[in-house]
Order: sequence, then C-alpha cells, then structure tokens
Amino acid sequence: MQSVANVSVLAMFFMYLLTAVFGYLTFFGNVEPEMLHTYSKVDPLDRLILCVRLAVLMAVTLTVPVVLFPDFSWVRHVSIAICLLFVVNLLVIFVPNIRDIFGVIGATSAPSLIFILPSIFYLRIVPREKEPLRSRPKIQAACFAALGFIFMVMSLGFIVADWVTTGRSSGGGH
Repeated sequence: MQSVANVSVLAMFFMYLLTAVFGYLTFFGNVEPEMLHTYSKVDPLDRLILCVRLAVLMAVTLTVPVVLFPDFSWVRHVSIAICLLFVVNLLVIFVPNIRDIFGVIGATSAPSLIFILPSIFYLRIVPREKEPLRSRPKIQAACFAALGFIFMVMSLGFIVADWVTTGRSSGGGH
C-alpha cells in the first residue's frame, strides 16, 4: 500500500505541475488565482469547464482513501470513495469558487494534522501504566490538542465571517 500511495501522490504532483506550467504558458501574466476561471473566459463551453473541475476534484478525492488506509479493505475503500465522490460532486455543483473549499479544508486539516491528531495519538498510544493521564507530558498533549481545536474554530470563524461580509455564504458571487 505504501508503494501505491507513493505512486498516487507522485502522479498528482506531476498532474498539478503540468497544469501550472501549461496554464502559465497559455496565459502568461493573465492567469487568475483559479486557473479554470481563466479558461472559462476564453472557452464559452461552461459545461466542459465544469467537467474539468469535476475531474480535478475526483482526482484529488481518489488519492485520499489510498493514502489514509494502509490496512486495505475493498469494501471500506470503495464505500468511503463513493461517499467522498458524492460530497465532491455536491461541492462542484453548488460552490462556484474553489478558494472557499480550499479555505475550509485548510482550516480543518492543518490544525488536525499539526496539533490535534499527534496529541491524541500520544494520549492513546502511551500506556497509562507507563504514564498516567495526570502526568505532565499527557497534560501538555491535551493542552496542545485543545489549542489546535481553538485554532480550527477561529479559522473557520474567519472564513464564515469573510463569506458573510462578501456575500458568498450561499454560493453567490466570485
């Protein structure tokens, strides 16, 4: 599974690299923050752009189950992939700006990966016989997890406040 995950991540890296290089070579300094919006100004076929968006989001989504589940089970992998694809399809249809999606994902995943998950893993992995819950390292780990949760809530609050002030909370505007 590690080899599959490595190949998958490497393939996604090259896909994004090619997208960035050819997007820049096509539009040079006129590339917008969302390159698909740049193409939609040139190409009147909005359905084609929607299909490209869907393909990119599906590619990103399909790498998640491969990387996250080294104890591989086809039933679990396929069911989680189908659920993720369903959510991604809803996001593609209802969210006009991918910046909002990346903002929410970044606000939730960064604190989880940096603060919350390592702290929780430490609390769960180190046995109570070796270190009781009231020991200094475990208290510090719990505080670290709480700090990460606070960062996540604050980041999501700033994103929602931005949506409310700019009128993008219900999928309107760019």
